[in-house]
Amino acid sequence: MDLTREALDYLMEQGIKPEERQLKIDRENYIINKDGEPVLIEPVVHSAKEPIRLNTLSGLVDYIKSKIDVFDDVAVHVVNEKLVEFKSSLGPDGKRELFAVATAIVPEFDFDSYMDIESFNIALQSQFVKTDDRDILLKVVGNLKEDNVRSTGDDGISQAVTIKSGIATAENIKVPNPVILAPYRTFVEVEQPESKFIFRMQSGPRGAIFEGDGGLWRIEAIKTIAKYLEERLEGTGIALLA
Repeated sequence: MDLTREALDYLMEQGIKPEERQLKIDRENYIINKDGEPVLIEPVVHSAKEPIRLNTLSGLVDYIKSKIDVFDDVAVHVVNEKLVEFKSSLGPDGKRELFAVATAIVPEFDFDSYMDIESFNIALQSQFVKTDDRDILLKVVGNLKEDNVRSTGDDGISQAVTIKSGIATAENIKVPNPVILAPYRTFVEVEQPESKFIFRMQSGPRGAIFEGDGGLWRIEAIKTIAKYLEERLEGTGIALLA
């Protein structure tokens, strides 16, 4: 490891070879100064001032494979369902260099909050993958005619949407609960994780869906991202952490 300029100058003045004054303490390099005391030799670290910021997994893979920058001992870390980092191993200063960051762009949906039926309808169509249960919900909210929700037909789990129960629709439909939905919550290149939701209605009419799987979908999303990256980075020797 290089000595500081001041240390080299001092040793040259004293006619002492630098290697005769060097020692290691707890894996760090020191030099003995003129008073006989060890002085830490600060490592010289050259790192990226700013990581490359991306919004897709494919963009991250392209950057890694492009060899624009030279990497040694690096890893891809799937931090969560919306964030992946490409970083180095620990440097001599005890820090990791961050080369690139991929952040998913996902729509914002107000889970656990009631909203008017028109907004709810639009959100279901634009922010959720098409599934059987999504289509059932669309059939319900797309045919509501009255703004009164009564307790009749509501057993606390499922709500019956019929003309006689206060919400008039074209058909008599019992909404299943929980419903299986797949909102856009992670990178678009991978399959969106399905999870359980509780669908409820109020007078107005208004609707809401409440998350019902305790966040298990996040683990599935991380696994899916890791599989995508593992397949596309095969043979690169880059470690994958998830």
